[in-house]
Formats: sequence, structure tokens, C-alpha cells
Amino acid sequence: MPITVIIPAYNEEAGIAETLRALVHAPDFGPDIEVIVAANGCRDRTADVARGFGVKVVEIEKASKTAAINAAEEVATGWPRIYLDADIALAPQAVRALGEALATPGVHAAVPRPVVDVDHSSWLVRAYYDVNAQLPVFRGRLFGRGVIAISRSVRERFDEFPDIIADDLFLDAVVAADAKREVDVPVRVPAPRSANDLVNRLARAREGNEQFQAWARAEGEPQQLLADPVKGSSSTSWLRDVVLPAPRLWPAAVCYVAMTALAARRRRSPNWTPRAGWGRPESGAPEPAGEVR
Repeated sequence: MPITVIIPAYNEEAGIAETLRALVHAPDFGPDIEVIVAANGCRDRTADVARGFGVKVVEIEKASKTAAINAAEEVATGWPRIYLDADIALAPQAVRALGEALATPGVHAAVPRPVVDVDHSSWLVRAYYDVNAQLPVFRGRLFGRGVIAISRSVRERFDEFPDIIADDLFLDAVVAADAKREVDVPVRVPAPRSANDLVNRLARAREGNEQFQAWARAEGEPQQLLADPVKGSSSTSWLRDVVLPAPRLWPAAVCYVAMTALAARRRRSPNWTPRAGWGRPESGAPEPAGEVR
């Protein structure tokens, strides 16, 4: 039975080829990996580009990541399942490493080690991630990678992914802490290029967090979700856990606080939507996970 990799894609014509090339054109790609691209609400050639790589493609009208995942799972045949963001390059080696982790008794979710790629980002974005990348909230969690692998038993705990932005928070809450593993395979997570793109991304993340919390309070009990999926996090964690132990980060901390405040303000703007600033860089594709040196 193959490992199934599901890639939801929204208007990714400019970059989906990079992701698929890293996976299906790799010398060690084989029939043990099933790839499904779920184009959702696309107004470009995302689906056509994906078909050119010989992978399964499903298309839905609704622009929704979780609806795309649900549609892809209707044609998926393999286990475990890996949910891969369309801007993350993942090599077959990394896919298999995640699958092997889930073969360990008691392990039901696995993620790679994130490496934030700021090579093409402005100095403000770099400064923000000097702090953000060290926040303890990411330790032992499934979010912040753009890649999550889960076992069949976890997937059978719920019927469909809920219609929320933060699918990664949902999966993190479904899986118990001692059933998660971080595999020592690096994956490059592309950072926004400009401060404006960063602010939009942070505003979307804030929206997703609050949306998930509201959904969990209303609908989460049947899923046996964790009471606090980001236990230990607080609004002052950046200061207490990151900056105070490393005073050299004070200049970066100023940028971190400023970007966070601007994101909160942006989200209150009447013209803002969760899809704002969700574009992929035109060049500078990250190296595939499993091949980072």
C-alpha cells in the first residue's frame, strides 16, 4: 500500500511545478508514493500543470483547503497520509522517513524539522523570524512545517476535516502529545518576502487560531480534542522564553512586536480577507526536504 501525499493548491500555477518536480521527478520516486493535487477555487492553470506530472488531480469550485483535502481523500488509496502545503518541497526520502516514523508503535503523527527559509526575505522579515523560530509553542507540535503525516487510526477518529483555516491546529489537537514525533529531516519553510506579506500571513494565522478555538468550543467534544492545543503559549512568551535569555535579540524583538501589532490592526481592516498576501515567491525555490545540506 502506498503512502498518500495530498497537496491542496489554490492558484498555484506559478509554483506547483517546483513542489511536484522535487517529489515525482526525484530519482528515487516510486510506486510506493501516491500523489494527489487538490485544486480548489483556482482561476489559473494549477490543475493542468499538476496533470503534466502524471499525478492524480481533483478539482473543486470552493476555495477551501480543508474542502480540498476532503475531496482528495475520496480518491486516495494509501496509508499513512501526508498533508503537504503547495509551497513546500518534499523529497521521496522525507516522505518515507515520515512513513517509517508512523510505523513505530505508539506514534500516530510525524512532522519534519522546520528550517525557515529567509534567503529572499527583507531584513524586517528576517528579524521577525529570529524571534518567532525560537518560540517554545512550536516544540512537540504539528503546526509550523507545512507537512503533517498521520496514521490511519488517527484519520479514522473523524469523518471529515472541519471547514476551518487552521487544519494543522485541528490535527495537532486530535493527536495526543506522546503520539507525535519530529523526524530529523529538515524541511525548508519559505518565509514571506516583504513586511507587508508577513503582516498578511500573521493576520491570517491569528484569524485561523481564533476560528479554531471557536470551532473547538462548539464542535470539538466529539473529537476528544486536547483542552489546550498550544499549552504553555502566552502573549509574553517571546519576551520570557526567547529575548530575555538572549539580549542580542532585542533589536529583532522590536520588529517582532511591531509586525505582530500591525497584523492585529490589518485583520481589523474592512478590506482584509484571510487569503490576502498568500502568494508564492516567483523564484528561489527551497531545496526539497531530505536533501538540505
